[in-house]
Amino acid sequence: MRPLAWQTPSLDEAQVAGLAMELGIRPLTARILVARGFARGDLATRFLTPRLHDLRKPEGMADLTRGVERLCAALAAGETIGVFGDYDVDGVTTAAVLTSALRAFGGKVVARAASRNAGYGLGVEDVARFAADGCRVLVTGDCGTSDHAALADGRARGLDIIVIDHHELPAGESAAYALINSRRADDTFPFKGLASCGVAFYLAAALRTRLQASFDPRELLDLVALGTIADLVPLVDENRILVAAGLKTLSERRRPGLAALAVRAELPEGPITAHDAAFRLTPRLNAAGRLGEAQLALDLLLASEADAPRLALALDEQNTERQRIQELVWIEARAQAAAQDDALALVVGAEGWHQGVVGIIAARLVDQFARPAVVIGFKDGEGRGSARTVPGVNLFDALSGCSAHLTKFGGHAGAAGMSLLAARLDDFRIAFVAEATRQIGGRTAPALQVDAEVALGELDLILAGELSRLAPFGAANREPLFALRGVTARATRRVGKGHLQLTLDHAGATSEAIAFGLGDADPGAGALVDLVATAELDVFRGVRRTRLKVSKLARQPNGD
Repeated sequence: MRPLAWQTPSLDEAQVAGLAMELGIRPLTARILVARGFARGDLATRFLTPRLHDLRKPEGMADLTRGVERLCAALAAGETIGVFGDYDVDGVTTAAVLTSALRAFGGKVVARAASRNAGYGLGVEDVARFAADGCRVLVTGDCGTSDHAALADGRARGLDIIVIDHHELPAGESAAYALINSRRADDTFPFKGLASCGVAFYLAAALRTRLQASFDPRELLDLVALGTIADLVPLVDENRILVAAGLKTLSERRRPGLAALAVRAELPEGPITAHDAAFRLTPRLNAAGRLGEAQLALDLLLASEADAPRLALALDEQNTERQRIQELVWIEARAQAAAQDDALALVVGAEGWHQGVVGIIAARLVDQFARPAVVIGFKDGEGRGSARTVPGVNLFDALSGCSAHLTKFGGHAGAAGMSLLAARLDDFRIAFVAEATRQIGGRTAPALQVDAEVALGELDLILAGELSRLAPFGAANREPLFALRGVTARATRRVGKGHLQLTLDHAGATSEAIAFGLGDADPGAGALVDLVATAELDVFRGVRRTRLKVSKLARQPNGD
């Protein structure tokens, strides 16, 4: 077991002390706020109390007005409107937001989700099908920006296509009627991190204002929260506000499909957290798209109370099958990655790996090896892959530098997908590692970044309550991490599927802890360990307490 190494931020201690006094919070909480750019009391207060009132108006969103005007005309004329969402959670929630809003405004809507079997994005066949259904307008969610052929076919058919997306723009002029994407050079809306479901929410709100309708777009925020969390966009600024409000809506369980899914996920009554959304709900929503047809997930999000339990059960069963497939691929992918130990980036792939789980595997490789990772599944020599990254490596830029070896690629800085032939795998691996190494600058992986090194007694109930106000946690707003050195593992017990439960002692303080996925790192009762953990509020038999969630654990040398 390797010893742990970590780094803490260097901060202005006067700022930390001043903020702690001004807000009446623990210095440890103030340190986290200062480190994340909220040294001023007003900025920190706004961060700690996200409000929908603080959302910035959509001035500057390129083509938003054009899209709104076309949809208003379609609604007034009774035209059939098509809605098409990509097969991931952002795609299906975007489609559900658009469909729900347009139907609430009186629109006739044909709603579909993409099929993984048909490939990435909007295809010419999809456009033809919507045209055959009599659609005069088509709105895409989380796709369309790069689908030049489908957009051109739609224009030729007299179909006005409004693209809602947030992926990078390729070269060439778009044939979309309206391209609502913050990546456009002429888009001046100040926040560039919205997922497609967030853009769709702004569109729905603008439609409501233009139509002076009674429908309240805030009813859609549960969908926006799920799509935003799942797509790993930064949970700051507008995204933080939308997700905080959306989790409250989600916790009310008013949408039949999501209420039924929460039952299948065995979520107890009460607040649903970002962690619950990320690890209990979105994997089930994603399962349909990963294994082939995302229509099941979209149908669930739009379902009635009568249909929701049946659809939720079907999704849960698909998620179980996804987990089985995923573990088989993970064993082989991890072995391939371990054999590339001298590279600063990882590229693994094999014939027969299910293409629907490669994104999950890439994320797990990044977590375990702390390096950018690409995972590719090949079928009859044709591969589809997914990439995840670490701070300092922009995936879209890296893949742009490897484009000669790819048949198609797209995405953004933090997550991307690509297609390539098996014959180009070795050349692509060499090129991708070179691109990642160039961006890293030849540096080795940095030490683990933690917020502070603390004593166990500092992580008490008051601090855990203050830290909970920093939620929702996710990309660009991770859970606070604390390093503890020389802690005694008074008791250890393996639980569940590879987890570790611990009772910790340190300098007169005691705490319960859980280490998910670290069952193999069991140091044994009585061992001295170093660890990295976050402190969270836990309610056990009606009693509030602090529980540590351990992410890294290492036994000290001779630590008996």
